[in-house]
Amino acid sequence: MVPPDFLRLAAHPVRWRLMSALAVSDLRVRELVGQVGEPQNLVSYHLRLLRDGGLVTATRSSLDGRDSYYHLELDRCADGLARSGGALHPALVGASAGASPQPAGPVTVLFVCTGNSARSPIAEVLLRGAAGGWVEVTSAGSHPKPTLHPQALRVLRERCGIDLGAQRPRHLESLAGRRFDVVVTLCDKAREVCPEFGDGSRRIHWSIADPAAGRVTFDRTADDIETRIRHLLPILAT
Repeated sequence: MVPPDFLRLAAHPVRWRLMSALAVSDLRVRELVGQVGEPQNLVSYHLRLLRDGGLVTATRSSLDGRDSYYHLELDRCADGLARSGGALHPALVGASAGASPQPAGPVTVLFVCTGNSARSPIAEVLLRGAAGGWVEVTSAGSHPKPTLHPQALRVLRERCGIDLGAQRPRHLESLAGRRFDVVVTLCDKAREVCPEFGDGSRRIHWSIADPAAGRVTFDRTADDIETRIRHLLPILAT
């Protein structure tokens, strides 16, 4: 019997290390080269196989269009794992490890984008709702806009029943001296200028296009952020 496609893709040691690196943060090729300790041509070759298999996607950097960020499609991986288990034995289809544990104390999270008018406030609200109280979440921007984008307000009203009309974008500088357990940048430009927020603060990057630029819709952006938050919660809990 031929092993399922997911297993044949993921089982290679280099590809597994690439997937493990991308499981937490979007990364560029040169960053992946450093993390897996393999030459760039080999890393690029295995990334192409993962992309062809639908497990990894790439987006052009909004900071430098010649560069790309790679992203692991965790939902596709979950589906591949489930199908692989089912191919071995029907009882393994949909087998679950159980609910994610919750930490003893609150976890502090900061979301950062450029304008703090769309991506980061959407992420702030969605994480706060999904975590159920054990995450203290804030958002800010490197170059904040005067107001939140009207389409971001619409998305949050429709999805969460929350009106942020009175909230104003916050500048990163206003958070100087505070410490966050996890800092998530949602913008390639903001990633390069985001300061440190305490020793041991974990940095995660999500390369998400600005919906205000018109290349993607606000609803699609919210879908992307919601999926990423669902996979972020177990990481925050540990």
